[in-house]
Amino acid sequence: MPSYFRPEIDALDGYTPGEQPKINNLIKLNTNENPYPPSPAALRAAHEFDAELLHRYPDPNADMLRDAIAQVNSVRRENVIAGNGSDDILTMTFRAFTAPDKPLACLDPSYSLYPVLAAMQGAPVIRITLDAAADFAMPDDAVKRAGNANIFIITRPNAPTGNTFDREYMRTICREFKGIVMFDEAYADFADDNCMEFASEFDNVIVSRTFSKSYALAGLRLGYAVASPKIIEGLFKLKDSYNLDRFTQAVGRAAFLDRAYLARRCAELRTIRDELRGRLLAIGFRVIPSSTNFLFAAPPDGDGEAYFRYLRDNAVLVRYFKGPVTGSFVRITVGTPAEAERLLELSHDRYAK
Repeated sequence: MPSYFRPEIDALDGYTPGEQPKINNLIKLNTNENPYPPSPAALRAAHEFDAELLHRYPDPNADMLRDAIAQVNSVRRENVIAGNGSDDILTMTFRAFTAPDKPLACLDPSYSLYPVLAAMQGAPVIRITLDAAADFAMPDDAVKRAGNANIFIITRPNAPTGNTFDREYMRTICREFKGIVMFDEAYADFADDNCMEFASEFDNVIVSRTFSKSYALAGLRLGYAVASPKIIEGLFKLKDSYNLDRFTQAVGRAAFLDRAYLARRCAELRTIRDELRGRLLAIGFRVIPSSTNFLFAAPPDGDGEAYFRYLRDNAVLVRYFKGPVTGSFVRITVGTPAEAERLLELSHDRYAK
């Protein structure tokens, strides 16, 4: 049967999400979900939601949600766009700024969806390799390596490695790069700093965030981006007409405005993360310093795949990425103290004897 797809689609290897298993009593530490429930304010908004309004379309622009996001980030509504998860934001951005003659520059390793989105547009991908021997540091000539890319996307903190990059170096990149600089800040709430103010300082900067991690709303699908009004206006041209339903807008806004709950849960997860890292190091693991809600950890024997399979056989699921560099590691989501303790018990039994 002949193919009716564009050649780019025929050649495409689609993005593979983290496994969502149907196994009882499994400790799930593979997709960086928050182990705690959403904000009480979000749960209250969900319970109080008027389902009878579902016969009406939602606000296509999500103005009340955007106003809340704008206020907290010290910008205007015109600087904000909301999406059906941050992947929706990424899709709009790639449709806007990549093409066969408009390459993408991205870090390697980083979020594996980026090359897939670029391939959908027929866009070349310029990979800027991180220094694995130096805890996945970014090279100091990143702008030069980005070449003629039209957009340079920087995941900060990075995934799957968990490390971050010097903030002043990020400002230099914004100043020197001739195209769009996008900071994917899915994990910024777990870090010591962020690049949000660069979206106001530079006309070529986009900063995106998600509600899936720190807000514990992975099942809701909500994200947003902040940029200059001109960029936001262009992205609105590519947005699905009603990309956020009424329920998501209401619950997401309530979660976003509960800043005290957000801060408390992020602090708790940072504490668990740091203790887990210290105890894995004591067993002999190599663990990259993390500014996220996960750890990128290599077992003492450097066989990440064997460690992944051992944990899975014992009902603990982490994420494994094949590759000559990433294959030595697994990515471990920071769970509850009890979940971390179980992972440590298994790790100790395998490597500390």
